[in-house]
Amino acid sequence: MGSRRSWVDVPVRVRRWVDDVLGSPVVAHADQVGGMSPGCAARVACASGRRAFVKAVGAELNPHTPTLFRRERDALGLLGSSPLWADLVASYDEDGDAEHGGDAGWVALVLEDVEGRHPDLDDDAEAAALLEATDRLVAIMAERVVDLPVPGPPLPGEPALYAPGPHDLGRVMAEWAQSVERLDELPARAVPAWVRRERDALAGLLARVRLEPVDHVVHFDIRDDNLLVRPDGGVVFLDWGAFGVGPAWTDPLLARLERVDRPWFDDSLASSPALVRAGDDVVTGVLAGLGTHLALRAHTARDVGLPGLADFRRRESARFLGGAARRLGV
Repeated sequence: MGSRRSWVDVPVRVRRWVDDVLGSPVVAHADQVGGMSPGCAARVACASGRRAFVKAVGAELNPHTPTLFRRERDALGLLGSSPLWADLVASYDEDGDAEHGGDAGWVALVLEDVEGRHPDLDDDAEAAALLEATDRLVAIMAERVVDLPVPGPPLPGEPALYAPGPHDLGRVMAEWAQSVERLDELPARAVPAWVRRERDALAGLLARVRLEPVDHVVHFDIRDDNLLVRPDGGVVFLDWGAFGVGPAWTDPLLARLERVDRPWFDDSLASSPALVRAGDDVVTGVLAGLGTHLALRAHTARDVGLPGLADFRRRESARFLGGAARRLGV
């Protein structure tokens, strides 16, 4: 989705900082492709043999991605170390630094290099392992973060995701409801006909969703390409740029969305106490609201350096709205 930069395209000053942090010069790298960032993502190896994973982006590549990197830095700093995620080694931030002129605004993270592969979530056993790991993730985050972090002020005219500080899912749920209200802005084929026909019913479901308490810390970006499976089978959660505060069911629901287009999704809800407490209307409302919101963003957003993001949003919108349609019987 992103048009990624190579390690060799990262400013020399940032690469030298990585050398200093790792205590040895980087002598080899493997650029990683894919993902939702125009920045660099690379596995690096030093002359000493030490290895790490480096993420780096400049504001000129995308004005919002540095905010997501800072949020990931803060999240990992808040949570500490765990086998459930890659540890943060060090961070670099030129926020407000005038020394580099128009080339300023670079943010970089040095992370633990996790050996592993992306999961195959079409495999029943791997899907079940993800649900179990997500339950552990929710529990350990709740244990370690007693006082909820406070989201920063919203940015006028920008999605909640791009506001500084932890992501506020209360604002996100409001955006979903507003997207249903803005259906008339979409071309006829942007959403299935039933979405417009059932607009009032969907608005009612979203009103119910917005009553959910925002009282847990959440990852809020659990997708197959944000996950690794270690050689011992342990699941690792990557990319904490959407970390924030939300309802207790947030991450358990996201962990099931790769299979939202099949009855397995509906059957799996009973294994999550948080989703059972939320109830069917909340789950269906989230699918409808998120699907409609993604359709609207695909049509209206202009994402610098992310040429594939609109198509991704359209595909995911179709999947989520399809899941909502199945659950509503329309």
